[in-house]
Amino acid sequence: MAAQEASAVCSFDSRGCEFRSVGACRYRRYFAPRRGQPRAADRGSARRERVLVTGATGFIGRWTARALAQAGADLHVVVRRETSPSFGVSHRRDLARPGELAELIKTLKPSKVFNLCVYGVDRRERDENLAWRLNRDLVLEAGRALADTGGRLIHVGSALEYGEVGGDLRETGPVNATTLYGRSKLEASLGLRDLAREKGLQAVTARMFSVYGPGEHPGRLLPSLVSASEGVGVVPLSEGLQKRDFTYVEDVVENLLKLSRASFEPGEIVNLASGRLTTVRDFVCESAKQLGIGRERLAFGSVPVRGEEMAHDPINIDRQRALLGPVTWDSVAGGLRRTVARLADGSRLAGCPIEQLEHR
Repeated sequence: MAAQEASAVCSFDSRGCEFRSVGACRYRRYFAPRRGQPRAADRGSARRERVLVTGATGFIGRWTARALAQAGADLHVVVRRETSPSFGVSHRRDLARPGELAELIKTLKPSKVFNLCVYGVDRRERDENLAWRLNRDLVLEAGRALADTGGRLIHVGSALEYGEVGGDLRETGPVNATTLYGRSKLEASLGLRDLAREKGLQAVTARMFSVYGPGEHPGRLLPSLVSASEGVGVVPLSEGLQKRDFTYVEDVVENLLKLSRASFEPGEIVNLASGRLTTVRDFVCESAKQLGIGRERLAFGSVPVRGEEMAHDPINIDRQRALLGPVTWDSVAGGLRRTVARLADGSRLAGCPIEQLEHR
């Protein structure tokens, strides 16, 4: 649902990198937005702002950092290993160590911090202490530092914060997070809300749902289908009747940047979703159509539904509309077309080899 371990860090090379990997790597290697001039509205919005991004080598984080750089921001990113980016400034920090991020914020005094650092999206990430440190404590550390220096905190939350509740998912409604990831993200959102109200901190949590597009972790649904498109045999799938709010990553980032400029209440939580539900089966069938996978290969019902799947009405986006006004959310078919086009036109994309990606 959100943003993400390999050996070194992507340097955001504006020239792009050369790739010759195939299969599952083909999907992962192309992650950055298409080159070209940003739209006029975006060029002026971030220009000359000092912005710090955590999680900038993860899925949504990479797209966010790239968009901010193209918009003219004085971009700074947190990395765990040395790198020499061709744009933006990298700061080597181990965010699992308390105080590292606070010290950096107090040194840089950014006008905005985008926190996209997460732990637990990759199913191999199962260290409970790290989950609480990176998903909850780090957020509050950033909030306390910004309360002293001034500036805005834009924190990315997760649909799993709602957990096992149904009906109308609105930000002020009930929550019942059941997974470690969901519980740690929920405590971060609620803790940030309380801290912001106490300190008058300009902070907002953007709850994201089923974000897809180039650069997703290989174990997720769409990358698995991309990999399957280059092979043969059946594709094991759940029954696919569960419904999700699928949002294309470029639309998510565009609206996240809009939210960062909005007049939100201190600590407010906002659903960043399209308000449309699509069954997993329909998403898979549309993906298969565009990737050239025959319907006879789709083995629906051959694997069980994941325990964290939620049953609910369309996501309530009243608050999103009030804060952002008209927003753009492409259809599932449109977002998949954009994804496939980027994969087919990889020579025009900036990126880095799979071994240079990391998740936090």
